[in-house]
This record gives sequence, C-alpha cells and structure tokens, in this order.
Amino acid sequence: MKKTLIATAFLALGAQAPLAHADLTVAIAGPMTGQYASAGDQIRRGAEMAIADINAKGGVLGQKLKLEVGDDACDPKQAVSVANTMVNKKVVFMHGHWCSSSTIPASEVYVEADIPMATVSTNPQVTERGLKNIFRIMGRDDQQGLVAGNYIADKFKGKKVAVLDDKSAYGKGLADEMAKAMTAKGLKPTLRESITAGEKDYSGIVTKLKQAGVEVLAYGGYHTEVALILRQAQQAGLKLTVMGGDTMTNSELVTAAGANSDNVMFTFSPDPRKNPDAAPIVKRFRDAKVEPEGYVMYAYAAMQLFADAATQAKSTKFSDLEKTMRGGTFKTVIGELAFDAKGDQKQPGFVVYQWKGGQYDYAAK
Repeated sequence: MKKTLIATAFLALGAQAPLAHADLTVAIAGPMTGQYASAGDQIRRGAEMAIADINAKGGVLGQKLKLEVGDDACDPKQAVSVANTMVNKKVVFMHGHWCSSSTIPASEVYVEADIPMATVSTNPQVTERGLKNIFRIMGRDDQQGLVAGNYIADKFKGKKVAVLDDKSAYGKGLADEMAKAMTAKGLKPTLRESITAGEKDYSGIVTKLKQAGVEVLAYGGYHTEVALILRQAQQAGLKLTVMGGDTMTNSELVTAAGANSDNVMFTFSPDPRKNPDAAPIVKRFRDAKVEPEGYVMYAYAAMQLFADAATQAKSTKFSDLEKTMRGGTFKTVIGELAFDAKGDQKQPGFVVYQWKGGQYDYAAK
C-alpha cells in the first residue's frame, strides 16, 4: 500500500514538472571524405559555427539545435543512403548535398519524408523537377554559364577556346552553358571534349589542346582535375588560362597547382566576406583560425535560413516551414534570401574572380 502511494505521489510530481525540450536535429551532407573532402570541411565548419551561435542565443523555438553530418563522397548511391539515414534520424532540416549528382537523387528521398533542404548545387535540374522541399541558396549553372561564357567571348575575342567537362551533372551542365553563351556571342569553341574525373594522367587531352593551339580552357568540373591539367600543361609547354565555375573557390587548387593557379578564373556569387553586415561573423571565423572562403558562409546562411523560417512560422512542421520559406525574406551572412516558386533565388548573382598569389578576388572587367 505504501509503495502504491509513493508511486502515485511521484507520478503527480512528474505531471506538474516542466517537460524537457528535446533537441531539434538538423543535418548537412556532402563530400566529407574523398577527393572533394575540402569542400565538405568548409560546409561542416560553417554549419558548426552557425549552430553554436544560434544555440548561444537560445536556439530555435526554445530548443537547441543538434547537428548530424552525412558523408556522400559525391557518390549518388551513397547520397541516397545518407538521405535515408537522415530520415531515420528524424532531421527537421537538411543543408546539402554538394555535388549536383548527389543532390538530385537524395532530394527525392527528402521530399518523400517532408524534409526541407537548402542547397548550393547549381545544376538546373535540382529545382526544375517541381519538388516542394528544395531551396537553392546559390544561382544556377545556366546563370553562371552565361556570365562565364560572355566574359570569355568579350575578354578573349580571337583566341582559341576549348570547352571541357568531367561528365558529371554539374560539370557537363556548366560546360554546355558556357559553350552556348560563347557561341551566341560569336566565339565558337575550337574543341568540345570530356574527361573522366579522378584520373591521374590527363596528358592525352593536354596534347590535343596543344595541337589545336588552344589558349583558353572553359572547364565544367571540380578543382582537383583543373590542378592536374594545369601542371601537366606546364610540363608540355602549354600555357592555359582556365575559366571554371563556383567549385574553383577552393584553396586546395592553389596547393595542388602552385603558381599555375594564377591562370584560373571562375564564376561565384558576390564574396560574402566583403559584405559589411557579415563582418562580425567573418571575424569570428578568422579568430577561430578558419578562413570563411568558398562554401563556409553558405552553410552558415543555410542554418540562419532554417532558424529564421522556423521562428517566423512558429513551427518546425514541414507544411509551415515550406510556406514560410516560399513566401518570406530572410537576412543571412550571404545577403537577403527570397525564393521563387521553383525554390530558386529571386535575385541570384554571379561575378568573375581570378586567383592571384594564393587569394581570389574580382577579375578585371
């Protein structure tokens, strides 16, 4: 009898005690290992700093954020496996993946599970499929390809230009758009070729470029292959200027290509490190010995987007978040974000950069 009374008393006390709030689980996914792991590291560092800052201010709707990290190594099958794992972990928001070839199949898993996702993947098909859960916080390849192609046609008029891609969804899509823009302005590519990413010897394509007298290479793909091509071109006595896309922001390019990296130009969104409103965050990263280049600030912005959307919606339910993100405006370290019906940014922007002395900055017009 006494045991029953004691148990009842404890139950009564428990019923009156305030309920502990569970953490909200958010996630990032990308190439945490493999040849593009430096990009995954940028995403992880940006997300970790953002979550630390958000939690220091009380979290989201009174709950602290907990980060899950998925490694897809830029492999589509592995990306689907990561996506299913994140669904099982009941994440309420995903930032990822990085490679378009991973983002496209993984997003099919997330939409079925009603998980909203922000992404920097630039292939148009990321948002052209009509999925309700995708919000792209960067522009598209048909936008950056136009900027890059026009720049090449204007700046290198009369030069022999080759267009090369790595056969990936991102690389081929970007290369096609650069070629289309160049041709529209009267500069027809001298060569249009493809390579296989991950190989160690590109002397065959270098020989072909040299024999054709190519001076400028419009490249759709990732920084690792560009570094190899530049080194092997130098060995063959071929001086190349390369125009690439947003993946060329990685300082690993400088490490791998050395002084040859000074010949690399690329398109990317306006540098958020130069945004006065982001100066305190940039300083926090640098104080932590992290240079917020490439995708660091984009991962930070993705977490800001989720926190702001949930706060505005007063909810983390997918239907509430989706409605708020579709119709709202959000201030982030990369600037103001607002999305169209497809989930693309309403005001995307790309500018041309050039590496010089181990740093990248806006290229001469």
